[in-house]
Amino acid sequence: MTRGRALGVYVHVPFCSVRCGYCDFNTYTADELGEGATRASYADTAIAEIVRSAPAAGGRTVETVFFGGGTPTQLPADDLVRMLGAVDDVLGLAAGAEVTTEANPDSVTPESLATLRRGGFNRISFGVQSAVPHVLATLERTHDPARVPQAVRWAREAGFEQVSVDLIYGTPGESMDDWRASLDQAVALEPDHVSAYALIVEQGTAFARKVRRGEVVMPDDDQTADKYLLADELLTSAGLGWYELSNWARDEGAQCRHNVLYWHSDDWFGFGPGAHSHLAGERWWNVKHPAAYAQRLAADESPRHDGETIDAATAEIERIMLQTRLRTGLELASLSPDARAQVADLAARDLVTVFDDRLVLTLTGRLLADAVVRQLVD
Repeated sequence: MTRGRALGVYVHVPFCSVRCGYCDFNTYTADELGEGATRASYADTAIAEIVRSAPAAGGRTVETVFFGGGTPTQLPADDLVRMLGAVDDVLGLAAGAEVTTEANPDSVTPESLATLRRGGFNRISFGVQSAVPHVLATLERTHDPARVPQAVRWAREAGFEQVSVDLIYGTPGESMDDWRASLDQAVALEPDHVSAYALIVEQGTAFARKVRRGEVVMPDDDQTADKYLLADELLTSAGLGWYELSNWARDEGAQCRHNVLYWHSDDWFGFGPGAHSHLAGERWWNVKHPAAYAQRLAADESPRHDGETIDAATAEIERIMLQTRLRTGLELASLSPDARAQVADLAARDLVTVFDDRLVLTLTGRLLADAVVRQLVD
């Protein structure tokens, strides 16, 4: 059955209390913001951009909304609710829409979570990263691991339908026992969803400079692979099944529908500084700095910085790259003859299996997914 193109919304909230050394996201502390880019005015600025988007929606309602950052919950809960209300007023939320906000465990209270839930948020993703203090210190994360179960309990009590936990593995100095402790804490929280990402050293970050100077040493690939395998083992044993390389869910209903939308190259509006949008074969992105973003909208100008039209060849490469990551895999019939010719070799090397006329990564293939994609698209 052909899958229809869903429409989603991403709202970027670029504020953090501190800048973590490994992070290369478009985020800012209060000291880094210029005139006109205050937290107090941000909701009104983002709403102004949302209002400008109405003509491009094409009559479709929004199936998923994701507030990311940064730390969206650095803003007052009422501001997040107002921005969500603008999405509904301008674009329209579909019945049963998934509405997520990211949050740090130390940036929520029972009251703020109750306000978010009453305002229409039904899914929350906590940036836990690790349960081990020395690992959090290396990552420059500021929350107390003991706060995590409390924050999850508050979210449950507020009525959130889905609670997700984000973890990072492969931090310098993190032992296998450290990683097991983080996984054990995550499992004990009984989340609906877990994301586990290997730490990547992004060029231009403070963390990359430490690695270059030899102040920290990244683990080797074998150790990182072992940590992925441990994550899959423990999360699967706890009833969380993988549905994408770095994501596990309690059941199909607990999968992050917004991220699935990305992996299927559906359509979405991105609101906020630096946010990317994808609609009808076109991709565009906003000016990056919050001050420039605010200045454009205050002048009733588009915050768009640049864009591109996606040609058929690029779209096909991206489709293979993204859908290979999914447990549902790729329809064999959708592959070119050249790509289909690679399947036997990939299967012989235990990198893929063919199930119900679909190509799906094996566990070994999940560790070497990039190599599988390269072989399919070269």
